[in-house]
Amino acid sequence: MTHILITRPEGKGAALAQQLVQAGYQASLFPVLKISYLTPSTTELSPLINADKIIFISQDAVTALAQLKPTINTKAQFYAVGQQTADTIYALFGVRAAVPKLHDSEGLLALNSLAEVDGSNIVLVKGQAGRPDIAKTLKARGAFLNNCVVYKREPISAEKINWTDHWQSLKVQGIVITSNAAVDAIFNNLTEQQLQWLQQCRFYVASERIAAYLQQQQVSSANIHIAAGASDTAMFSCIKQQGSKMSEQSKPVTADNTPTTKAAASAQKKEAAKAHSKPHNDKQKISKLAVLALIISLIVACGVGYEFYQKLNAGKAQNVAVNELKEENALLSQELQALKSAQSNLQQALFNSEQKVAAALNESAESNQQQLKAALQQAQQQGASLNPQEVTSLQRMAEFKLWAEKDYQGASAVLKRLDALLSEHPGTVAVRQAITQDIQTLDSLKPIPTEAIYLKLNSVLSNIDKLAFNAVNIPQEAAEIEKNALSEDVSDWQQNLSNSWNKLVDSFITIRQHEGVAIEPLLTDQERHLINQRIKLNVTQAQDALMSKQASIYFSAISEAKRLVNEYFKQDDEATKVVINALTSLEKEPLNFNPEVNLQSTQQVKEWAQ
Repeated sequence: MTHILITRPEGKGAALAQQLVQAGYQASLFPVLKISYLTPSTTELSPLINADKIIFISQDAVTALAQLKPTINTKAQFYAVGQQTADTIYALFGVRAAVPKLHDSEGLLALNSLAEVDGSNIVLVKGQAGRPDIAKTLKARGAFLNNCVVYKREPISAEKINWTDHWQSLKVQGIVITSNAAVDAIFNNLTEQQLQWLQQCRFYVASERIAAYLQQQQVSSANIHIAAGASDTAMFSCIKQQGSKMSEQSKPVTADNTPTTKAAASAQKKEAAKAHSKPHNDKQKISKLAVLALIISLIVACGVGYEFYQKLNAGKAQNVAVNELKEENALLSQELQALKSAQSNLQQALFNSEQKVAAALNESAESNQQQLKAALQQAQQQGASLNPQEVTSLQRMAEFKLWAEKDYQGASAVLKRLDALLSEHPGTVAVRQAITQDIQTLDSLKPIPTEAIYLKLNSVLSNIDKLAFNAVNIPQEAAEIEKNALSEDVSDWQQNLSNSWNKLVDSFITIRQHEGVAIEPLLTDQERHLINQRIKLNVTQAQDALMSKQASIYFSAISEAKRLVNEYFKQDDEATKVVINALTSLEKEPLNFNPEVNLQSTQQVKEWAQ
């Protein structure tokens, strides 16, 4: 029965072990790592508020972040390396995450939505020293990247010598590994015999990244099998597919022995016929019957002798063949001994070659490690010598966009670029905190919908001519004026006198009494036209004040237009109601063209630059 060892952290391998046992395998749980959750600072968590994309490396990253209960932008695009991580994101945050087809770093970076990320704010939620390729690639694509480290993997406090000896005693044949940290925990500080035994085992890993890291431990690629991800289903499928390779069946070789049949030489009894000669008194006589019996006996004896001679010759020939076979066996034994000696020499040469390759690899690894340390020190020195002029230049650009251009979103973008620059250098925590607060303040300032308000005012203008006046028309007096006109003819003096009297009477105001009926104002067409033009003038003045960002003139013009509509037009008319409602809505627009914004990062940058 094939024995599989599961090295996943505690609580994560039970389901896989149960599947393997049901499939006829022997499974053992042996965690080599423990997960410890970390508590990031407020500065490390603050980028989650304005993040455009949030990437979770593992289930532990999701669980650790959820326990911190940070303020997070749930409208951002969420990403998960594997399906189980995506399911955990949905369970804890209620957001569907994008999952690559290949559950590894390369598959994640191949997603189309992560191809164009220039200027995007991306937060990478991960473990300590995990997935450096993702961060490096996204930065190269122009993203503002912030690492949020929420957990770390540590080897359990047990002697690794006891691990390998115990596994060897259990006759473990396959080992499940889901992280590079597990590889380090298993292969560090081993004896030569323990390393040789581990190199003969089969390893089931979660990604090509782990497989490549495992090959650095001199494990043959033939003994490494890559699953479709770190999930229990993917690991189980990988183990099942390679099951035939895990159990080697030896086929017995049978040899047919041909028994040597020995010819038993049966000695035939010679029949000797004794001739009984009867004594005769005078002569001994041999009868014909006795002669015949003698002849027959001689013939039989010759046949038996010839058969014995043939069998003797056959036995000699068989002995010669046996001797030849013995000589051939001796030659074959010598050749076999020579082959064994050559094989031993070849194995020794291969072992010496492997030792030389291992020594060369170790030497190369040490050289690479030294080069990496030197590059890291150089990068740290460059980070420590960050040019203050570049930082102050970006800060001044943000202030110019805020105060001169009133471009709050542009100022926020410049501060985000400054924060990304400072994130790669130590000693900038206080400055970055102030920048984060300024970004939150600028993002909270919503732009005034100038175009929408302007279109509402234009709609009011188009409805003014449709309003119904609350007044009556003044009667036309043209006919009466003609009737009372004075004649220039002297003979018409009497008529002229009568007409003069009528004009005098009509010049007085006549008051008529109306009971129960309201008196409406009397307006001429010219007066009506002037009232409409006055309302339009106020609305147009409000539009000009809106575009020139003069809030007081805007509200004064809207108030005057509303007063004229209420005074001169019918309130129960539908067109009047529409115009009054629109003017009332326009009066409530929050036109804060000059909000008071103080950048806290300005003073922090000055102090840091000094």
